Amino acid sequence: MEKFFKLKENGTTVGREVIAGLTTFFAMAYIIIVNPNILSSAEMEWGAVFLATIIASIVGTLIMGLVANVPYAQAPGMGLNAFFVYTVCFGLGFTWQQALSMVFICGLINIIITVTKIRKFIIKSIPRSLQNAIGGGIGIFVAYIGFLNVDIITFSEGDPVPALATLNSPTLWLFLIGLALTVILLVCKVKGAILIGIIATAIIGIPMGVTTTGDTISFTEACQQLPTTFGAIFTSQGLGSLFADAAKIPLVLITIFAFSISDTFDTIGTFIGTGRRSGIFTDEDEKAMETSVGFKSKMDKALFADATATSIGAIFGTSNTTTFVESAAGIGAGGRTGLTSVIVALCFAISAFLATFVSAIPSAATAPALVAVGIMMMSSFKEIQWDNLDEAIPAFFAGIFMALCYSISYGIAAGFIFYCITKICKKQAKDVHPLLWVCTGLFVLNFILLAVIAK
Repeated sequence: MEKFFKLKENGTTVGREVIAGLTTFFAMAYIIIVNPNILSSAEMEWGAVFLATIIASIVGTLIMGLVANVPYAQAPGMGLNAFFVYTVCFGLGFTWQQALSMVFICGLINIIITVTKIRKFIIKSIPRSLQNAIGGGIGIFVAYIGFLNVDIITFSEGDPVPALATLNSPTLWLFLIGLALTVILLVCKVKGAILIGIIATAIIGIPMGVTTTGDTISFTEACQQLPTTFGAIFTSQGLGSLFADAAKIPLVLITIFAFSISDTFDTIGTFIGTGRRSGIFTDEDEKAMETSVGFKSKMDKALFADATATSIGAIFGTSNTTTFVESAAGIGAGGRTGLTSVIVALCFAISAFLATFVSAIPSAATAPALVAVGIMMMSSFKEIQWDNLDEAIPAFFAGIFMALCYSISYGIAAGFIFYCITKICKKQAKDVHPLLWVCTGLFVLNFILLAVIAK
């Protein structure tokens, strides 16, 4: 195990990796129940999506751990699953089989741009100031996810101004207790502080009536439903019908593009934001990317692992599988190698049989971990020269928009756009990497196309 995962070389131990894996899993375990709840709205069988979610997560995470040897977990992404159902199926009128087919094609596109190393070159084209802004921005985003998961920040109907929720529910009180406990453990430098905080908060939630088991179906029932989605993209209702109507082909291509650009930059943002600060992806690894042939660097392998997961997930019956930003929780707990990912994959496998108990872990128990990790990740902001507006303006928009738009890719888009604007104003347009110009143009095009779709 030491030789395979290079634990000493990465400054970690088996115990630390196990704790990190458990921390990441509990932070993202909600997807096991939430994803089927969302996709079943499009008339997909709940049990089939439940198993597809777990299978896609296991396969993608194992590839990430065993091939790339990095501590990232994969699962169907939040936001992309909502886009799948509410925009593609409900808004545009595509069937879920056709939507899955578009996700499958999106995965193939990601594989192609990874094999041709376009995604790697995109990462290299991002200036260091924006990379630090993305890291800090993901910290804000992760913490914001934690707050929203327990509804401590509320939005009244018809009123866009957020407000602090009235502290009159057991969930909010449990969250505050868990947050205080997690902060105390971290400040006191207790080993496994984040995982201990999750478990302790969940236990405290039992007498409060917050930690309760959810309603799920059995593993046998789920297996019986899986054939309804497995391979559905290869039927006449899937790829066979996707391009049958010539009038809808432009709309199909626009939708695939929207899936792809969001999936690509969510992953890039997660790798940059969490990998640099923790030392998972180092300058040496970046140099290895430049000189290696094939997939030899960790970043190359991690990008390939992420690219393959989306198509695999679509074959089984789920929306885009992507690298989860909640991986930051395990990295914050000390995870540095693929052993963390292997532990997460094992937990997903076990959850197929113990979904009722996994669903008992309340968001009030995992939200404090996300807030704590967000605080730690914001240290990247100190590397930015905030007194230099040329650097501060793009960094501000990249960092803040991730949380305000609830999207990593939109935050990156805002940072890219304002970076190009500042360079043009300073008559330094030639200093902008050509790929950054291309990516900025694609983002602008994506916003225009999404506006067209919305009509």
